[in-house]
Amino acid sequence: MSTPHIAAEPGDFAPTVLMPGDPLRAKMIAERYLEDAREITSVRNMLGFTGTYKGDPISVMGSGMGVPSVSIYASELFDQYGVEQIIRVGSCGALQEDLPVGGVIIASGAGTDSNVNRVRAGGHDFAAVPDFGLLRAGVESAETLGLAPVVGRIFTSDHFYHPDGFDAFEPLKKAGFLAVEMEAAALYGVAIERNKKALCIVTVSDQIITGEMMTAEERQETLDQMIQIALEAAASN
Repeated sequence: MSTPHIAAEPGDFAPTVLMPGDPLRAKMIAERYLEDAREITSVRNMLGFTGTYKGDPISVMGSGMGVPSVSIYASELFDQYGVEQIIRVGSCGALQEDLPVGGVIIASGAGTDSNVNRVRAGGHDFAAVPDFGLLRAGVESAETLGLAPVVGRIFTSDHFYHPDGFDAFEPLKKAGFLAVEMEAAALYGVAIERNKKALCIVTVSDQIITGEMMTAEERQETLDQMIQIALEAAASN
């Protein structure tokens, strides 16, 4: 039952999929955290794996970067492969000075400069929010692990290199957005449209205000707290 972008067979994907942007991070998660993980798709090198976590089946697959890419993969996973919930585990740039590099954010909502969700709502504003049960599971899992993520709104942008540069972030900071990234609002929109579940948990890789940032290797190989929260939330929900 291959799709244009996924070459897995029926039953290859678990009901829960962890979805980092980077396919090599998906490979790392599968190798480091899952038992008996096997590769189930590699179309366009967008790697996907299924294994078990604490005895429960779970999958992990890259989404690529940006609204169109995550929308394609999430839609096909929900529509063709019986996936019930997707947890994005990615990186973001902090818009508030008190959010340190390495800090974890659980996104209770996502604004966007993309038109993707306005199309869904007939041109009106769209409340891009996660499934509440999954959000609660994420917060409770973090507390059980002794972690203290920040819960709040993030912003999904179509621009990585914005033509207005740093000036583009000032209104977002004033509006109270915690961070900016490129996928959350789209994932929430796809899930809401299909009556499925989604949650975005992100780690601060760049402090936009102070200029501090992770290295490329750290982005791929670290982010353990975020992944642990996501796995525990999936196991409990």
